[in-house]
Amino acid sequence: MVIFGTEGQGLKQFIELGTAFLLSALIGLEREVRRKSAGLRTYTVVGTTAALFLLVSKYGFTDVLAPGLVVLDPSRVAAQIVTGIGFIGAGLIFVREDRVNGLTTAATIWLVTGVGMACGAGLILLAVAATAAYFVIAFLFPKLIRLLPGSPVSTEQDKEITHD
Repeated sequence: MVIFGTEGQGLKQFIELGTAFLLSALIGLEREVRRKSAGLRTYTVVGTTAALFLLVSKYGFTDVLAPGLVVLDPSRVAAQIVTGIGFIGAGLIFVREDRVNGLTTAATIWLVTGVGMACGAGLILLAVAATAAYFVIAFLFPKLIRLLPGSPVSTEQDKEITHD
């Protein structure tokens, strides 16, 4: 039974979870438009779930805590999220001949996890900043790389568009 307004289930937590959903979906939408192996649904699920895990870690055990007797470390859940997402990322990376595919997708999944965790921790401005930084990386960095002297005709970003 959900009782709104109880510790951990109020407007603040719904805003944090909703922000994780929206920011993760924005990143997922960009990946979907580029027809990457992981897209809108994957990124939204990963970011929202990371926020949910962190919210559960922060608020889910208040009924079993006894002041001075039971102490929990919510950072343990955050560490386990990072470890777990590493396995998902590793499964996305493939090496074929001399090409590495999926590396940017795996890194972006890692970023979306951080965005979700930041939202779940109540660090929404940091999550928005990280999302904005992602869009700088996704849209401006490929143009910058092409301007560098000695840049090959087919850059890493160009290969990513067709193979990642």
